[in-house]
Amino acid sequence: MGKDVIVACDFPSRQATLEFLDKFSGCERKPFVKIGMELFYAEGPQIVRDIKARGHKIFLDLKLHDIPNTVKSAMAVLSGLDVDICNVHAAGTTAMMQAAIEGLTRPDGTRPLLIAVTQLTSTDQEAMEKDLLIEKPMEEVVMHYALTAKNAGLDGVVCSPLEAKAVHDTCGKGFLTVTPGIRFSDSAAGDQKRIMTPAKAKEIGSDYIVVGRPITRSEDPVAAYTRCVDEFIG
Repeated sequence: MGKDVIVACDFPSRQATLEFLDKFSGCERKPFVKIGMELFYAEGPQIVRDIKARGHKIFLDLKLHDIPNTVKSAMAVLSGLDVDICNVHAAGTTAMMQAAIEGLTRPDGTRPLLIAVTQLTSTDQEAMEKDLLIEKPMEEVVMHYALTAKNAGLDGVVCSPLEAKAVHDTCGKGFLTVTPGIRFSDSAAGDQKRIMTPAKAKEIGSDYIVVGRPITRSEDPVAAYTRCVDEFIG
């Protein structure tokens, strides 16, 4: 898969989600969709099937983080949903990430892309030191998690767009960077601390950008999505 804009469908219900996606029914380009915890916990696996049936690619963003055996078993279930990307927390250790790949891999050897969350884009250096007792600089921590994920066999990481170039420099161009924390230059930052515009994310080499509120809460979501695609992909 090449560069793309992933729209974070952080809605509380199937109805709200499908009503939003209906706005794109006349568009030639079907948005790549992120299904997160809120929607998945509200509607269960069927919402994945419903959106997939409409022809959308899906990033299932559940951020699994548990003992290796539990994650392996959960991934074996998720592997049957035909999503395109799913994820774990890199902090879950190498053993957990390797178990996730084992569980995600189907009998025929195929599997979705698997990426690992490094540090959430709502976390800044102060919070990392105060709440997580991690005193290393943010970029050093992210690079360590990225290398750990790569060595475990994962396909890439979720990271701030501020760290995407360094991840590629450290792990190689083929190691994917999926970057939330994207805001238009005229958008509010909200609860995000480490943010970047789509155009700047393109410049520094993000492979995928995840955009939520600037699109989903826009007065014209299709126009906002089109603007994002134009700025990021061109």
